[in-house]
Amino acid sequence: MNIRVLMLSWEYPPHSVGGLAKHVEELSEALVAKELEIHVLSVGSPDGSRMEKRNGVFVYRIEPYNISAPNFLSWVHQLNFRMVEEAIKLFKQYKTYDLLHAHDWLVGYAGRVLKHAYVTPLVATIHATEAGRNQGLHNDDQRYINSIEWWLTYESWKVIACSEHMRREVKGLFGLPDDKIQVIPNGVDWKKFKAGLYNISFGDGKIIFFVGRLVREKGVQVLLDAAPAILAREPAARFVIAGTGPMEDQLKYQARLMGLEHKVEFLGYIDDATKGALYQQASVAVFPSLYEPFGIVALEAMAAGVPVVVSDTGGMGEIVTHGVNGLKAYPGNAESLAYNILHALQNEVLRQELKKNGKRLIEEVYSWDKIAERTIQVYRQVRDEYLQSPWYKENNVAPGDRPEPGEQEQNYTAPERYSLVERRAGSFSRPERRNWQ
Repeated sequence: MNIRVLMLSWEYPPHSVGGLAKHVEELSEALVAKELEIHVLSVGSPDGSRMEKRNGVFVYRIEPYNISAPNFLSWVHQLNFRMVEEAIKLFKQYKTYDLLHAHDWLVGYAGRVLKHAYVTPLVATIHATEAGRNQGLHNDDQRYINSIEWWLTYESWKVIACSEHMRREVKGLFGLPDDKIQVIPNGVDWKKFKAGLYNISFGDGKIIFFVGRLVREKGVQVLLDAAPAILAREPAARFVIAGTGPMEDQLKYQARLMGLEHKVEFLGYIDDATKGALYQQASVAVFPSLYEPFGIVALEAMAAGVPVVVSDTGGMGEIVTHGVNGLKAYPGNAESLAYNILHALQNEVLRQELKKNGKRLIEEVYSWDKIAERTIQVYRQVRDEYLQSPWYKENNVAPGDRPEPGEQEQNYTAPERYSLVERRAGSFSRPERRNWQ
């Protein structure tokens, strides 16, 4: 399928903050394997390459302006200005992109500007929501981010959610119609977790392994609360926690306060080789999230052949079938978490069954090859609808012959203006819905 896509993402390896970077990278590479032309515009570093071709993907890296940003939201604004600036050069060089694909609210401004400037349909993947992360909206910054999330979904032709949980969440939060949302899960490259691939030793004893951002919603504090009950039955067990985040010092203090510093090891950030080795040596991988739109780490653990224990929440609860390919604990319940971890550690027959079924699930449902196919179906649908839409026809745009911004100024009519607050409150007269919006 001859189609060129410009992806917008605020992170892309090696610049990685969370799971989004890995998702965009592996999805892009899987789409390239299906003969799509994928260009990714993302954040770089001053000493890094501005453009490179990584495994067939054209990656363009930019740095926000060298202006001191007073807060994160201001930094995001600067990032979007720089993305638009760089994208103008890319559109001038390549003449056209068939689709724009924006990942999360952090690139929402750039996605919206490029959509209208170049009359190009926009697809958005919502990986998580501000309301979900914080279990509500409690201050002006959170409400502002929520409004940008709504704006991005409103401007997008299709919205991709990574789980049924996320589909329900974005539908409820943003009032999206069912036919605008497409559920496509995250995937995992199981070949990166084959047995014997890594030769790093982490000592003796049963390893209870967690990897992820150290933030409240990942639930590491619950795992520490469960540790005494686990150690009472498995005194040789060790807890290995990998990742960084704003709760790191608080979690270390909690471990010291509980007298667990000799049993809990905080590794900080780890590379893929170290993570792969830990998966292979772990006795159980534990992900006690309080909020989890999907949970790609659970797929990685399954691919590596490690029994998984997760909280029965969000997308994580959809991946794991209790007692079949993993075990599920009640969210935020240390007693339930300890019980399930001990069950996974002490029942060898169950352990082997969980390993076997977990690997089968990865191969049959969560391979990137299958996920790329489903993404291409969305791209094809959007492209076909766009070519038949009044938006395309009114702008008289032929593929490969799109106008530069400003060429059609004489024919331009400004749209009716209204604020996000008015739009959300429904205090304006809703225009007749057009099938290209």
